[in-house]
Amino acid sequence: MNIEQFGILIKTITDAVAGKALVPALGDELDHLFPPKGDDFKAIEAACHKGVEDGWMCTQGGEGRRFGRVLEPSPATSNFSVDVVDLTDIVGPYHRHPNGEVCMIMPMTHAARFDGKGEGWKVYEPGSAHHPTVSSGRALVLYLLPGGEIEFIKEPPK
Repeated sequence: MNIEQFGILIKTITDAVAGKALVPALGDELDHLFPPKGDDFKAIEAACHKGVEDGWMCTQGGEGRRFGRVLEPSPATSNFSVDVVDLTDIVGPYHRHPNGEVCMIMPMTHAARFDGKGEGWKVYEPGSAHHPTVSSGRALVLYLLPGGEIEFIKEPPK
């Protein structure tokens, strides 16, 4: 598996979400279209593990938080960027999704949760913001950003 092959593999997902409203209910739809036990999900999950193992995925960061952009937004990805993070029991940096975010959650530790969700899909709507949080273990999270847009911002006062 290399980056070019990965791009072909992820196209199934980016084509499926292209043009759809990025709202939380899309996560449920993706759980149905690409279930965690399904062939597409498992193939992408295996490719992510192989990419990390081979050293071309999650190349930045340090212990407990490794990350990296795998693909820039382009017509081949329906203008989504593709990033993958490897997180272990961590609260990540606060950020905003100007155009939304589609997350594919792949626990490496059975009980691991990303923002409270286990294996599967979670979608954030445009303008949403959060601290990406993995609890109860380790997880890979693949995320799609329309136009590659993400803003690391100061957390608003509570």
